[in-house]
Amino acid sequence: MDSGSKTEIRAVRESDLRGLNRIYAYYVKNTAVTFEDEAPSDEEFSERIRKVTAFYPCFVAVLHGEVAGYAYAGKFKDRSAYDWAVETTIYVAPGCVARGTGRKLYAALERALRSQGIVNMYACIACPKREDEYLTFGSVEFHKKTGFRTVGKFENCGNKFGRWYDMVWMEKVIGSHIKNPPRPVPFKAI
Repeated sequence: MDSGSKTEIRAVRESDLRGLNRIYAYYVKNTAVTFEDEAPSDEEFSERIRKVTAFYPCFVAVLHGEVAGYAYAGKFKDRSAYDWAVETTIYVAPGCVARGTGRKLYAALERALRSQGIVNMYACIACPKREDEYLTFGSVEFHKKTGFRTVGKFENCGNKFGRWYDMVWMEKVIGSHIKNPPRPVPFKAI
């Protein structure tokens, strides 16, 4: 997919969901970027996104009418003390990696999260000890470039394709840690 043309970033639509799952399925089947072993059905994946978008944003990158990537935020933990924190997810179609699509998606996601009153963004990232055909340092490097910092590491946390991989937690603070902050509000697509 040539990403030299203008990429549109917008809130996800129901009609995008199969395209999102197609991208995700690629990563499930061919990489250790996700530790999921089997790609979800379109119905299962769509339900996941519907649950997320009941409160949080999900953005899609569209290039030449095709889904080129997506990013969303979800609940970090169930306890109300964590309401100002989210876990982020981003996947970019293989032909659009390292061409600015991810940065554009995360910029839109961050703006939306700030408008909701979110303060902390977290990313849980599969990380190799050494790069291999299933996993590189690309996701960690991408997050560093977008302002995240590593705050934790679990060694030999996941096994996929017969190999052990680490997992790192990265954090980006996007708001102020004030006393008694107002509760975050649901995302409203414009």
